Amino acid sequence: MDNQDILDRIRALVAEEHRLRESAGPGPGDAGGADEDRRARLRRVEEDLDRCWDLLRQRRAKEHAGADPGEAAARPANEVKGYRQ
Repeated sequence: MDNQDILDRIRALVAEEHRLRESAGPGPGDAGGADEDRRARLRRVEEDLDRCWDLLRQRRAKEHAGADPGEAAARPANEVKGYRQ
C-alpha cells in the first residue's frame, strides 16, 4: 500500500463518516437497533481513520528520513486513538 492508496482510503472513510453523521439527524433514535448499529459503525470508521492517518504520518516520516516507507506498519486503534490531526 502506498501513500496514494492510504489517501484514497482516508477519503472514502471521511465520506462514510459524513454519511453516518448526517443520517443521525435530530430526534429519537431509529426503530430497532439501527441507531446503535450506526453508532458502532461510526466508531469503527473513526478508529480506521486514526490508524490510516498514523500510517501515512509514519510513511512520510520515513521518506523524509531517507528510510524505506514500506517498513511503516499500522498500529492498533487503541494506540493511535486521540492523536491530534
